[in-house]
Amino acid sequence: MEQIIRLQPTFSHTIWGGTRLREDYGYKEPGDDIGECWGISAHPSGDDTVVGGAYDGCKLSALWAEHRELFGNVSGDRFPLLVKIIDAKADLSIQVHPDDAYAGVHENGSLGKTECWYVLDAPEGGTLVVGHNAQTKEELESMIRGGRWNDFIREIPVKKGDFIQIDPGTVHAIKGGVMVLETQQSSDITYRVYDYDRLQNGKPRQLHIEQSLDVIRVPAESPEKSVLHAAGGTAGTVTELIKCPFYTVLKAIVDGPLTIPGDPHFLNMSVYEGEGTVLGTPVKKGDHLILTAAAEEITFDGHFEAILSHI
Repeated sequence: MEQIIRLQPTFSHTIWGGTRLREDYGYKEPGDDIGECWGISAHPSGDDTVVGGAYDGCKLSALWAEHRELFGNVSGDRFPLLVKIIDAKADLSIQVHPDDAYAGVHENGSLGKTECWYVLDAPEGGTLVVGHNAQTKEELESMIRGGRWNDFIREIPVKKGDFIQIDPGTVHAIKGGVMVLETQQSSDITYRVYDYDRLQNGKPRQLHIEQSLDVIRVPAESPEKSVLHAAGGTAGTVTELIKCPFYTVLKAIVDGPLTIPGDPHFLNMSVYEGEGTVLGTPVKKGDHLILTAAAEEITFDGHFEAILSHI
């Protein structure tokens, strides 16, 4: 049974995207508006293709459906996670995601969207929107319907190496100049609260005010509860960044030989710096792969950093 599933990402072109995914990571994707690399995804909006090995050319969704033994025969009607690299040349919209219960009723059975960000790069003075300043539901509605965005939006400073958990109901936005690796539930449901009155093809992008008012949590959690400063770290370690009901996310710093136990189901892996080997297979910055249930022990070597995730 295959131990490594290497994936060819899919890409999303956006009004806020840029060129760094091609320039910094070597992806051969044309255009100057590349917003997202869906590095590990079986979602219908971006279903990645297996590269090499026994399943070369197979879509990840088909692999999940037809070869569940690769994933430890875990239950579920869809591959549960989605891993992206997001390049925000300009600010993303102020947005919020629903949880499973709300999405299941209002979005045709979709999963909700719990997500987290590992900050790959940020300019000096860089910020993210995490949370808001309304203290009651009444104040929330007044701020949003009245367009009191300066009062409503809460920005927090971030730097390279920070890690942020974004639970459903959390108002959030990636700001221009910030690049993140996002691990999330396999969902593409986003409710836009505000989009800076931007036009796309001459028209404002759709907002989702009523849905947003339904799902935004009030009051917002303090930013200190959301941000983990995970920059640096000890060479030759794998460190847990978050464990929640939907995923566990880890940071690996490989500096020479390193061995860890495999996962009984599967382990996602995205290399964001350096190069080396995994189970003797060469990997480099920008590679995305799944270490299957057959990999009972995982050996790393070389000099690289990666974000790992599993259910």
